[in-house]
Amino acid sequence: MIYTIIFGLILALAVYYFSGIGKKKVKPFPNHWHPLLMDHVLFYRKLPKSEQAVFQQRMMQFLSEVSIDGVQLELQELDKILIAASAVIPVFGFEEWHYTNLSGILLYPDHFNEDLEFDSKRQLRNIGGLVGNGRFEKQMILSKKALHHGFKNTTDKSNTGIHEFVHLIDKLDDSTDGIPERLLEHQYTIPWLTLIHKEMEAINDNHSDIRKYGGTNQAEFFAVASEYFFERPDLLKKKHPELYKMLVECFRQEPALLKN
Repeated sequence: MIYTIIFGLILALAVYYFSGIGKKKVKPFPNHWHPLLMDHVLFYRKLPKSEQAVFQQRMMQFLSEVSIDGVQLELQELDKILIAASAVIPVFGFEEWHYTNLSGILLYPDHFNEDLEFDSKRQLRNIGGLVGNGRFEKQMILSKKALHHGFKNTTDKSNTGIHEFVHLIDKLDDSTDGIPERLLEHQYTIPWLTLIHKEMEAINDNHSDIRKYGGTNQAEFFAVASEYFFERPDLLKKKHPELYKMLVECFRQEPALLKN
């Protein structure tokens, strides 16, 4: 009798899971979000209308799969929009994408320190975002101030939201090492490593316009170069054509071709 009950429970759970009953429903895209995206997300504004519709769907899919919570702040619609846009932009060249290594995002009001403290009295509050490990596995923490600044300033070649989602993409193979094995075909690995070390050396010798933080290690170089790629694609293509071409292969999209 007990085995019959156990089998019944397993069967019920299997039906529940595979039927999609247990999955969060994807909500329709709110029409009033479109002008907000047009005002705040340059990447979206450059897309043809048909691609904007796809972008909207991808945003809503992401928001159905990942929870977003504000810490000592009331979450605004624009916060959700910018976070979802940050998630979609790097993977927009892929027909379908799910961040299987992310379940929740905490939005802090300001930059924070290594102890995750953001009070103005705390010291060294210079972190704008991070991808969690250990007890924070599958979690991301973002500074609202840094998130909004990344989309407000479209000329500084940096975007905190995109930076952190690129780290997540890098981490999909269980190693945040600057080698996005899920994106790059195997034959590109050695050329990619050769290229990034050449570029990192130039950064550390003050011979590059790529942000200094990109010279820290391979993982940070990949994230910083990706910010540049999506924020200032024309400039990256002009100044670093080899790096631009490699990132086109990596992300399967060419943002320099998008025009206002």
